[in-house]
Amino acid sequence: MSTLALLVVLLLALVLPLCLGALGYVVLRHPRFAQPLTVCGTWAPTLIALVALVVALW
Repeated sequence: MSTLALLVVLLLALVLPLCLGALGYVVLRHPRFAQPLTVCGTWAPTLIALVALVVALW
């Protein structure tokens, strides 16, 4: 695997928990956002699956 692909995977591994934590904080402080953010939060497994596919095919 190239260095660029490793850097992209590392960046995603660092940024994804940060984004999920920020979404959790927003839901904690503003409970009315729970339903829309739950729907929008389904992108995380999709992104992980796409990254895994790219890494597997690399």
